[in-house]
Amino acid sequence: MIQVTAIFALGINHKTAPVALREQVAFAPEQLPEALRELTTLTSISDAVILSTCNRTELYFNGTATQAEQVIAWLAQFHAIDGSELQPHLYLHQDNAAAEHLMQVASGLDSLVLGEPQILGQVKQAYNQARSAGTVNPQFERLFQKTFAVAKQVRTETDIGANAVSVAFAAVSLAKQIFGNLAKVRVLLIGAGETIELVAKHLQEQGAGQLTVANRTYERAVHLAEQFSASAITLAQVPSTLADADIVISSTASTLPIVGKGMVEQALKQRKHKPMFLVDLAVPRDIEQQVAELEDAYLYTVDDLQSIVAQNLNNRLQAAEQAKQMIAVGAAEFAQWLTLQGSVDWVRDYRQRCEQVRTELLAKAANQLAAGQDAEKVLAELSTKLSNRLMHSPTKAIRQLVQDDEPNKQTLINTLLDL
Repeated sequence: MIQVTAIFALGINHKTAPVALREQVAFAPEQLPEALRELTTLTSISDAVILSTCNRTELYFNGTATQAEQVIAWLAQFHAIDGSELQPHLYLHQDNAAAEHLMQVASGLDSLVLGEPQILGQVKQAYNQARSAGTVNPQFERLFQKTFAVAKQVRTETDIGANAVSVAFAAVSLAKQIFGNLAKVRVLLIGAGETIELVAKHLQEQGAGQLTVANRTYERAVHLAEQFSASAITLAQVPSTLADADIVISSTASTLPIVGKGMVEQALKQRKHKPMFLVDLAVPRDIEQQVAELEDAYLYTVDDLQSIVAQNLNNRLQAAEQAKQMIAVGAAEFAQWLTLQGSVDWVRDYRQRCEQVRTELLAKAANQLAAGQDAEKVLAELSTKLSNRLMHSPTKAIRQLVQDDEPNKQTLINTLLDL
């Protein structure tokens, strides 16, 4: 039995799995090129894009139902996870549902914080990485370009992005609730990517003035620190600087924890057990989970921020409904494009078959003329055979339509045969 190819969206996110499981299936940026090549090679799928963020890991691909099962098995194998442990937390969308899901993700409708803008850039980055790896073909090119257009429409024509909030904003909101005035609070930011930049921006807006940025690459730390009049250090200096921090917010792409329980324990002793507020926005985690066991250390992960995030949803729900309507239209337009592409293929194939018949009969007629046969007889035979060969399949299909008593058959036949 021939299986039809389809567009699939396979994933795990903050709604379906805890952070402990999500971090196990997260892809580090440097893993993606090889992962994409391995995925497409082992499963023979034609297109593949991997989106991996703090809150989700999603694989978009084009293949059959059997290949979809192979992709699930590959995901578990790649991350050395028991498939039976992973399976209950996965979701799999197909065709129109997959396109709608991608558009909802890119528009911020499926984010931890409804409408957060950062995800669109992450989807674009995932798409560009897949293009560089050679795993984006014309169909996915069209799908993602349509997705970006719809996401832009949602941003500009609804209030989904009004009063911008994000996981970063939620972290800063929690810090402000705990400390009140942030002017004299000392903040250590670990990482120098988009999330930490957003955190720094929100901190500055909330009046925080004593920021330190730590990063593996010192130059990047300096570059970000200069934007916010902050200090810059390397990750190697974090242990000796940690005791000075009242707030620690971390978001890096490290595969191993950067801040351990022992490091925080030592810092708290130096602080004479003055409380320390820590927020880990990274997946995999930057701060060891055991830090939460320490007295005077208050550790929050992205999962812990959900209650704060919920307070920001009310003013966006109406905008989200508008956005869903736009996405439904966008997905339908993409589906229509797919259908038209299929019809273009049918027309091309039919024309090629007719041309093959014409070429074959014309060559036979030329040979007959070269052999000295009567030209009028050869032309009559050519025209008869050409008509019969071209009419055979359509006539057979018409008879079948009549026998099957198809509705609107007369209109369909008249349209096809131009009668």
